[in-house]
Amino acid sequence: MPLSRPPIPALRPFVELIWASEGASAPPSVSDSGPRRELVLPTGALHLVVRLSAQPLRVFRDSGDRQGHSVSTAVIGGARAAPYLRDISNPVPSLGALLRPGAAGLLVGAPANAFSGAHTPLEDIWGHGAVEDLRDRLAGTGSAERRLDLFEAALLQRLPSLTRIDPRVALALSGFAAARPVAAMASDLEISHRHFTALFRESVGLAPKTWCRLQRFGRALDRLAAEPQIAWAELAAAEGYADQAHFAREFRDFAGLTPGAYRRRAPAAPRHVPL
Repeated sequence: MPLSRPPIPALRPFVELIWASEGASAPPSVSDSGPRRELVLPTGALHLVVRLSAQPLRVFRDSGDRQGHSVSTAVIGGARAAPYLRDISNPVPSLGALLRPGAAGLLVGAPANAFSGAHTPLEDIWGHGAVEDLRDRLAGTGSAERRLDLFEAALLQRLPSLTRIDPRVALALSGFAAARPVAAMASDLEISHRHFTALFRESVGLAPKTWCRLQRFGRALDRLAAEPQIAWAELAAAEGYADQAHFAREFRDFAGLTPGAYRRRAPAAPRHVPL
């Protein structure tokens, strides 16, 4: 299991969680039909991942793509509203950071919407030398705990002089957490709906309505993980969907699977579905 924890206090305005995984010592697992793949469901967050192996992240366009596309050994995973397929044939030691909405771009060094819906090589933003130096130092450290300490120190060096996100975005995120409608939030901020959408998308990586839909979907996944046998109609009502059909449509949009197909696969982690 990956080791995970909140970051040091100086990073908490920007980073929600850091983690380290040792990968696997078993040989690559590739079936006759191709590599093992995993469907990764969206969270709406921006992720930063560093792999301590020469094997880059490999993703697939769709279920019919058998070749895949190699990205990099260090990747920025942008906010997205759709799942993606990745190769999990040979897990490798990795470290990652889950960045906070609205603050992610400040730490990475570019607006969050520059990464939306895509995987971007980290060296494109930080430079090849800086990334390879970080990977070398991490790979030369024996324990996951010590690697996390080094990873934190590297992120700390990237802290901008600005120590908080745009207060309008912070207020919007707080309002959305309290189920405040998008139009009402724009009105509260005394800016036009178009301006508010552009501001939010630049800071978070997704439009505010999509963000709110995705957070509700995430809550549904968490409830389903806690109550695996819950009836679909009960789950839909509990999370505020208009009806079960509305819930099913949203589920297919974000997961690429029907709720029934998802339940039959019974993923051990709610957002990581083995295929």
